[in-house]
Amino acid sequence: MKPIFVILICLFSVSTYAQTGSKMKFGKVSKEEFAINSFNDDTSAHAIILTEIGSSQFESEGNWFKLIYRVHRRIKIIDKFGLDEARHKLTLYRGGEKDEELLNLKASTYNLVNNEIVETPMDSKSVFTEKVDKDFTNKRFALPNVKEGSIIEYSYTISSPYFHHLRSWRFQGQYPRLWSEYKVAIPEYFDYIQVQQGFEKFEVKTREVSRQTFSFQDKSSAGIMTNQTYTASPTVGKYTWALKDVPSIHHENFITTLDNYFSQIEFQLSAINLPDRDKKPTESTWPELMKSLLEDKDMGACLKEDNYFLTSKVKELTAKSTDEEGMARNIYQWVRDNFVVTGDDKIWTNQSLKTTFNSKKGNVTEINLLLTAMLLNAGFNAHPLVLSTRDNGYVFQQYPLYTHFNYTIVGLYYADKYVLLDAATPWLGFGKLPVECYNGGARRVDATGEMVMLSADSLFEQTITSATVTAIEDGQLKGFIFQKPSYFSSIDLREKVASIGKEKFLEKYNKEHNGIVASEMQFEELDSLEVPLMINYQFKTNFDNNADLIYFNPVMIDRQQKNPFMAMERKFPVEMPFVNDELYTLNLTIPDDYEVDELPKSARATLSDKDGSFEYLISQFENRIQFKFRLQLKKAYFEPDEYTALRSFFDLVIKKLNEQIVLKKKK
Repeated sequence: MKPIFVILICLFSVSTYAQTGSKMKFGKVSKEEFAINSFNDDTSAHAIILTEIGSSQFESEGNWFKLIYRVHRRIKIIDKFGLDEARHKLTLYRGGEKDEELLNLKASTYNLVNNEIVETPMDSKSVFTEKVDKDFTNKRFALPNVKEGSIIEYSYTISSPYFHHLRSWRFQGQYPRLWSEYKVAIPEYFDYIQVQQGFEKFEVKTREVSRQTFSFQDKSSAGIMTNQTYTASPTVGKYTWALKDVPSIHHENFITTLDNYFSQIEFQLSAINLPDRDKKPTESTWPELMKSLLEDKDMGACLKEDNYFLTSKVKELTAKSTDEEGMARNIYQWVRDNFVVTGDDKIWTNQSLKTTFNSKKGNVTEINLLLTAMLLNAGFNAHPLVLSTRDNGYVFQQYPLYTHFNYTIVGLYYADKYVLLDAATPWLGFGKLPVECYNGGARRVDATGEMVMLSADSLFEQTITSATVTAIEDGQLKGFIFQKPSYFSSIDLREKVASIGKEKFLEKYNKEHNGIVASEMQFEELDSLEVPLMINYQFKTNFDNNADLIYFNPVMIDRQQKNPFMAMERKFPVEMPFVNDELYTLNLTIPDDYEVDELPKSARATLSDKDGSFEYLISQFENRIQFKFRLQLKKAYFEPDEYTALRSFFDLVIKKLNEQIVLKKKK
């Protein structure tokens, strides 16, 4: 009974701690906290967030408000894989007139030595500042003397004059949390959209309203602060959200990003309501938000400028064609092939269009805004669009939040056609977008704010392979293979061929396809970036020439050998990047001195009647074997309750794809 007693004690300690976590005080670490080494049934946690408490509130400063954001967090390090929690990065916004400030940062590490708690405070020299770009600065710090079993603690305050930047709060992450709490106090002068997400049920979710008095300094007619003060006493909405015993979330196959599923809350300013003034909306609708981006000096405002420096190059490029599509293609291809992407994906610029044009480098937004400007200079109807890539998470279409966007593309009208372009991705064809862009709705950066849907279900990828075995002799199967990879696989292959050359590509191909030796490889459509590549080559594969039986799989290359869905259950949707169609055929002539000993059976299967299908067809006619398999998935997104059927479907597929043909020597 002793082990059971210990487990009960640990569970009791965790539960008790979660109930009292909101009362945490800095430096008041208990020995009981060192005894917490696991979370409920999750014994694999490398760290446990014991308590985290955050708050955002308005305070008066001068003649206006400032936002004060406070964080206090305490973490137990379980093993060496949790040591990453000792290193932290805080991002501060650098505005035109005033920057956000990091205040009152303190951090300590606690270790249990000879049954005594020993504290090691962080030295101020452990805090480093790095400039990210003209808009953001990072503050990095690392706690000292952190080891397995340590408890770390830190707290800080961020003072911000920017009301748009009411910080979000994430109640869930890669490590479990015993208590996570966020409080926000908002005066009636400010309206915020609140967006909550996640599956966990709040332990606390309250709203109270009370009056609060703020004192301000008056300004003279010349804009100089005076010693005169005045007060205002608006009603203040005070919100509290808290979660207890929050499980961790871990990555699974075919999931875009866990950011879509964490329990969290976000805010965006929608209106300012000052006394005796009209209510001032601030991008509370999509058209308003997109119009503000179009007019922002760090986004679309550059498109309204003269941009005279583009004219000569645009004339040179458009002179090479007589039709609209040809002109647009020439401009697109020149930008795509002559500019290098630098920096992180975001929808803001760090430099002018002219700097981007002259330096031949920029971030994704700078390059695609340059493309937009060149198309406009040529007389086309073009505009930018913003979107969120798959690894950045979904955009809530019912809530206009610009913080969700991280990527800019271009929309172009010509000859009664509308195409989307991305000149920041090498090897991408005209009218194509990277697979990462297919993550829901993109928004036009114009007065309409119109949504353009980019669903993974609308993106069709097909792979075709045809193998012909022409001889079985001298211990080898010989023949030729034709491959037509999918479009996005073709992009990767073109890039590899261009990088290392055809000869080394063939060497690498043979290493990656164990058992198959390819030769005389030829490429078609290598330079036609709008269509898939085609590859032809001779092949041979060895077998035991002295054996009476020859075993070989009819799927000779790129065969799936394991079910990609191994877990028995799944909490989150399956989010594939595209709709897939895979077709493979084999033709084989049986040598005169061999006959078929065993042939797999044909099979067909469907997934939920219409969501997918699988054909495995094999037949023998005299000395010829014909084989075909086709795997089709007709949608890319599967809900959790569809997972069991999807997993069973792939169980059948993988089982059939691993069956072999057996030939035996004639007596």
